[in-house]
Amino acid sequence: MYYDKIGVAVDIVIFTIKDNDLKVILVKRKLSPFKDMWAIPGGFIREPESIEAAAMRELMEETGVKDVYLEQLYTFGEPKRDPRGRIITVAYFALVDSTKVKPIAKTDVYEAEWHSVYGLPKMLAFDHEEILKYALKRLRYKLEYTTVGFQLLPDRFTLTELQKVYETILNRKLDKRNFRKKISSLNLLKASDDYKMEGAHRPARLYSFKEKEYIFPRGVI
Repeated sequence: MYYDKIGVAVDIVIFTIKDNDLKVILVKRKLSPFKDMWAIPGGFIREPESIEAAAMRELMEETGVKDVYLEQLYTFGEPKRDPRGRIITVAYFALVDSTKVKPIAKTDVYEAEWHSVYGLPKMLAFDHEEILKYALKRLRYKLEYTTVGFQLLPDRFTLTELQKVYETILNRKLDKRNFRKKISSLNLLKASDDYKMEGAHRPARLYSFKEKEYIFPRGVI
């Protein structure tokens, strides 16, 4: 039986909330194909590696990012997605706190920067625009029934900061009273005795999550 040679790669969409915007890390490629173009961090899987181990290695090698929430997204296998030949990529998405992560260009890329998902470069390498669109769709979908968005917050935060995460990902305003009522009904938060100044308003109480992972009824937010 004959088998065509097929390459397998991984690509990682790394989301964060920064400057009141939903952003992703893009890297500028040193090598062909798509030399000097922006791309999602990624690369080929090595023979002894698991797919997830390859994703974590590529994440660290190309951006200096490690120890983050990582979830498999989808497998992209369009025959002509890569001009080098038949390459299938397993895409992941990661969620990070931007205060703890500084993108660093390494190995075969010479720039690594945060880019707004609402203002991406006009052209991206490979089919990475499609991958980014799919990742954003998945993130919004999961936000409706899981605490996945909590990974984008610091350990302690105000209710305003929590609401802003949801608004930034969904790209729309939420009613403050309804949002807080729904969050309160889930019994997810633990109030602290500490407060934080938010603009000219009175100090806002800081909260933390009782659990980082929790599934709640779909459509709550």
